[in-house]
Amino acid sequence: MAKHIRRTVHASPVEALIALIRSLVAYEQQYTLSSAEFYARYQRGEMGDTADMIEWAGDYQHYVQLKAELEQKLAAVG
Repeated sequence: MAKHIRRTVHASPVEALIALIRSLVAYEQQYTLSSAEFYARYQRGEMGDTADMIEWAGDYQHYVQLKAELEQKLAAVG
């Protein structure tokens, strides 16, 4: 059975960030764990490699990267 890869195109980086935050909040509520704590445990190999864990880790990495990029852009104009 082939796994479907989800790919969403957003109109702006801010919309992408909002979508990532919504996804992270859903995982946090489902697993009663903050994304930061999850990711630290995931990095140590403590969370397994189910589809949810891999997607959560990917969403968190993307969130951190996008947030940093937006913060740099805001600092440059401010």
